[in-house]
Amino acid sequence: MKIVGIAACTVGIAHTYIAQEKLETAGKNAGYDIKIETQGTIGIENELTAEEIAAADIVILAVDVKISGEERFAGKKVVKVSTETAIKSPNKLIAKLAEVAGKA
Repeated sequence: MKIVGIAACTVGIAHTYIAQEKLETAGKNAGYDIKIETQGTIGIENELTAEEIAAADIVILAVDVKISGEERFAGKKVVKVSTETAIKSPNKLIAKLAEVAGKA
């Protein structure tokens, strides 16, 4: 399964990057291909390409604020949670993504 997503917290520092790390680690441990873009105080990092988005089975938005480029995911299955959920329960969240994507 291929997962792409965005992490963005209200301050744009700590939780953004912690959520990215937790999601990527949990996804890889589950055997999935995962890439999380961050939108923080220094702008967009690890930016998702149109090809990566097109190939994704599901999109995870671990966000606490309005993000830029959300329209890129039109037509995709999207799950939106808080960064806190991504940080506290990344393994459960990845399992839920697989279920929603029909890959569980």
